Amino acid sequence: MDKVKLLEQLKSEILEDLSLPLRESNLVFGEGSPDAEVMFIGEAPGFYEDREGRPFVGQAGKLLDKLIEEVGWRREQVYITNIVKRRPPANRDPLPEEIKTYEPYLKTQIEILNPKIIAPLGRFGMNYFLPYAKISKDQGQVFWWQDRLIYPLYHPAAALRSTAVLTELKKSFQKLPQLVKDFDSLLAERKITAKKSPLDLEVPKNNQNKLF
Repeated sequence: MDKVKLLEQLKSEILEDLSLPLRESNLVFGEGSPDAEVMFIGEAPGFYEDREGRPFVGQAGKLLDKLIEEVGWRREQVYITNIVKRRPPANRDPLPEEIKTYEPYLKTQIEILNPKIIAPLGRFGMNYFLPYAKISKDQGQVFWWQDRLIYPLYHPAAALRSTAVLTELKKSFQKLPQLVKDFDSLLAERKITAKKSPLDLEVPKNNQNKLF
């Protein structure tokens, strides 16, 4: 079964899962290329996303589109989704139990897409992969996670509120194309290192394996 059909099947499974929270909101599954090399993951949909059933379509989404275009890509070339697939009431932060219940579906979504780089947007997206990371310290840094690169970024909504955050976000975004180009050689180097010193590449207790 190809990726498109697998994603459609996963979406149907989410719609049919009556145990999931936030079912009063619309499902915002995600969108983009099934062959995307970069996957952006936010925390949860907001008002406009809930209304349109698409991720990142409000002001933060417009900024994300602009940043993607500034590195020479199109929105259709990447994949965009959230951890929690439905909008929490009044745009509040997703609760730990909400994240936990949607987590298996995100995991399957990642497995289907198999991106080279996952770029979490904001602290909730980042802490799913790197529980002990701090967004102000670790955004724009590169980490390994299951033979994929994790590249945390500030959430575009935060950048709309702060010129300093926007400057840092733009700077970090500019590094993405080179990371994609370097990925295969970085992964090959990682596997060689693992053969020589397998213990060196074990995930440390804080679940962060920083690359550089």
